[in-house]
Amino acid sequence: MMVKICGITNEDDALAAIAGGAAALGLNFCRSSPRYISPEDAERLLQALPAAVWKVGVFMHEPRERVSAVVQRLGLDVAQLHGEEPPESYPESVRVWKAIRVAAEIDMDRWNGSPAEALLLDGPAPGRTFNWALAAHGRKKIIIAGGLDAGNVRQAIATARPWGVDACSRIESSPGRKDHRKMSEFLKAALE
Repeated sequence: MMVKICGITNEDDALAAIAGGAAALGLNFCRSSPRYISPEDAERLLQALPAAVWKVGVFMHEPRERVSAVVQRLGLDVAQLHGEEPPESYPESVRVWKAIRVAAEIDMDRWNGSPAEALLLDGPAPGRTFNWALAAHGRKKIIIAGGLDAGNVRQAIATARPWGVDACSRIESSPGRKDHRKMSEFLKAALE
């Protein structure tokens, strides 16, 4: 199970996530997010991290030139795209995880042909879950996100059988600051 901790803004949270078994860390480059980290601050943070952990840049409605520039500058492993980017606008030579908000339903057939390496299915609003059974029919790698914590991640995994899971707001003490106990419990439950 690939486990990603998103919204990392500081070294303490990053190292605690890695120590707990996180395979990937999300750095949010969306300026309107309370979890925003500037490329300059991210560059300093990334120097403290082991090469084995995947560094995922989270972007929303950004032109592919900016995404590519930030990915190259920071040596990110993946660009996670949140927005209405058509596949032809995905940055070249960059691994892409396409984030999709799921409300009552999702047309998996539409997304199964996407050039993205994985689909990150997110809840209809921050911190909210969706019907995980909708994800069970994807042919691509599926990452479940949205409203996950230690109390529900095993159920999400059992229902959707995803490639990975992703947590953010439900394991925080405040936006951009992880509650290390909640994060540790989430990671333990996800990796059981």
